[in-house]
Amino acid sequence: MDLDDFEAARPRLIAVATRMLGSAADAEDAVQEAWLRADRADGDGTVDSPTAWLTTVVSRICLDRLRARRETAPLDDVDPVDPGPSPDTEVQLAESVGAAMGAVLDDLAPAERVAFVLHDVFAVPFDDVAAVLGKSPAATRQLASRARRRVAGTPRPDAARADAVRAFLAASRDGDFTALVDLLDPDAVFRTRTDDASSVLVGAPAIAEAFLFKAKTALVALIDGVLGYTVRLPEAPGYLLLGDVTFTPDGRIAALDVTLRTDEVAGSEVVPL
Repeated sequence: MDLDDFEAARPRLIAVATRMLGSAADAEDAVQEAWLRADRADGDGTVDSPTAWLTTVVSRICLDRLRARRETAPLDDVDPVDPGPSPDTEVQLAESVGAAMGAVLDDLAPAERVAFVLHDVFAVPFDDVAAVLGKSPAATRQLASRARRRVAGTPRPDAARADAVRAFLAASRDGDFTALVDLLDPDAVFRTRTDDASSVLVGAPAIAEAFLFKAKTALVALIDGVLGYTVRLPEAPGYLLLGDVTFTPDGRIAALDVTLRTDEVAGSEVVPL
């Protein structure tokens, strides 16, 4: 496997690892370890599906790290008899999953968390998830079902607003000026703050211009309960950009407040969505 294959898969790998481990920094470490394993692997380097293969490797690394956080994981062993929620319920939950559920995921047994994240969030088939966990597909379904029931009662943000943040970040990456302006309130405010300086931009066109072809590594997240996004900085690996996003009553983006913080994020709670 060559570096191009790894870089193409990297955004998905980061997303998977972040959901599993609950930390952008831990996710970066897990993905880097996956690359080191891939680079050391024997053989001619040919893999039918590099992204799927790397997803499996990252998932196993995350599973090991989750298990290391606990001395025991008694909920890993299940009796695969409960059919779980209906398919419609599963779809609705998968679409809305993420907000304010970091604590719930932390309470899940490691195998439950991996089964739920891979299948319900990233649509990995149960047969493939079972291979990661070393369990039968039926037992893996039960793990995901039990995790799903725990997550179902977790409060989530307005899905339309989360989708608006995703659309804004996508338009930023694609350089779509018109889409950015449409998502912003005409009088929107963009405030940035670092240790050394701060700045303010006002108005949808000016903000859209500032965001063109940006946000390439941004991930949607809840930051202290406020919908926003995080950005990993390759040139400053010990830091994160955290962007809080607030909205007008009609659903347009009213303000973006971006701060540069260390990985510890000054005590903020960051929950990837």
